[in-house]
Amino acid sequence: MKTTGLLFGSFNPIHSGHLILAGYMLSYSDLDEVWFVISPQNPFKEQRSLLADHHRYYMVNLAIEDNPRFLASDIEFRMPRPSYTIDTLTYLTEKYPGRRFIILMGSDQFPSFHEWKNYERILEYYQLYVYPRPGGDPGVYAGHPSVRIFPAPMIDLSSTFIRDAIKNKKDVRYMLPEKVYRHILEMHFYEK
Repeated sequence: MKTTGLLFGSFNPIHSGHLILAGYMLSYSDLDEVWFVISPQNPFKEQRSLLADHHRYYMVNLAIEDNPRFLASDIEFRMPRPSYTIDTLTYLTEKYPGRRFIILMGSDQFPSFHEWKNYERILEYYQLYVYPRPGGDPGVYAGHPSVRIFPAPMIDLSSTFIRDAIKNKKDVRYMLPEKVYRHILEMHFYEK
């Protein structure tokens, strides 16, 4: 049975921190592969800085095309919205019975984890591999049998920082995979 790590995010844009983290988890855990699950645009929120789904999916594919153990997943684009992690996990588990799915999540998500839809079911049926994030603390979940904490390098780099930097005409070439950086320049993404 393959063990697949699911890294959820808007990837707006995908950056080097995402790839460093995914590479770390492949090397230091029992994962066979990592899927980058791209979150769809929420129809109820106006997010002018969020690129269309297909642009973000394309950039994730550009970023990971040289690593056969990485996969870009647009599964949530075709699911009811808003998308909930438990629904995605349930769907993937039914569609791919030969895989064991693990959620990769930052410690900064734990303070609100109890607000996730069916969070108890997630803890009952799935494992969470947690990496450190600035200001994050697993708190009460630290000793939970479904939660494993990994001392991954803490990279304080965010897509928001990169978008703001591009808007302010800063050089971000070393913060992004080269092909993604070139694509963003060619397409004039995030300039306004």
